[in-house]
Amino acid sequence: MKSLSDAALVEAGRRVLAVEAAAVEALRDRLGDDFVHGCRLLAGTAGRVLVSGVGKSGHVARKVAATLTSTGTPAIYLHPVEALHGDLGIVRAEDVALLVSKSGDVAELGGLVDHLLRLSVPIVAIVGCVTSPLAEHATAVLDSSVGQEAGPMDLVPTASTTASLAMGDALAMAVLELKGFRVEDFAALHPGGALGRKLSVRVADVMISQTYPSLSEDATVQDAIAPIAQMRGTVPIVDAGHRLRGVVTSGDLARLMERDEDFMVRSITEVMTREPKTADPNELGAAAANRMETHGVMALPVVEADGRLLGVVHLHDLMKAGAV
Repeated sequence: MKSLSDAALVEAGRRVLAVEAAAVEALRDRLGDDFVHGCRLLAGTAGRVLVSGVGKSGHVARKVAATLTSTGTPAIYLHPVEALHGDLGIVRAEDVALLVSKSGDVAELGGLVDHLLRLSVPIVAIVGCVTSPLAEHATAVLDSSVGQEAGPMDLVPTASTTASLAMGDALAMAVLELKGFRVEDFAALHPGGALGRKLSVRVADVMISQTYPSLSEDATVQDAIAPIAQMRGTVPIVDAGHRLRGVVTSGDLARLMERDEDFMVRSITEVMTREPKTADPNELGAAAANRMETHGVMALPVVEADGRLLGVVHLHDLMKAGAV
């Protein structure tokens, strides 16, 4: 085993990441008409997307097929060798093929390309050589070529597979937008486990709405102490129409106590946070939780479009419900 210092190992890892990052960055300027054509072919197919590749490209193809399927575009991975031993029977004229190959050598994809061409199945190629036979047969060519692999001797597929995978992700996400795929659709396809719960929990499911205490604008700090203790540190302030005017928190009171001996008789409007961050009852709990974490608060008032207070949602309740 070669002797390398800790610093040398870290530097080796950084070189790999730098090469792969550069390979992905180079893809940006290559997206054009063929990318658009490929997106429209995948989004508009009446059949399925048949994704295939050999070796490391095959692993990339499996992942891209899974990403497409999970985002509303039915796709399957078709092994090019198994295809020649009976699996070609699943290919239909209404399908679209997405083939991944670094070399673009049709021979490595066996007779699959010939069969696709006989059925006039459009081919979208993610390929590392745009002058290859595969590129010549493709309806849309997505250039994923790289200047070098990330490892020593330029042998091990690293930057090339990263670029192919990134191109596949770009294609899948653009198709997602083209088809108008929504968060609700994603949740419907992922009902199990933590991800399913995260995408199904709405603010209305966990907010506290019954008899949640609020204070009017003519209240004093003394009036706020008991409700704040009762409701885990956050109490909304409302006007006569029960529309939100602000919030007061235990932190607000603590800061006031440090600077004002007569804090108890102060008007609540002197202490409250005006125009606080709020939540919509129909938004995802995960979105509300992210807003809380971003702004460093533990709860959000839940309001209707006209500002009328409906309740309060707490971060801990969202966590217990699996929304975080």
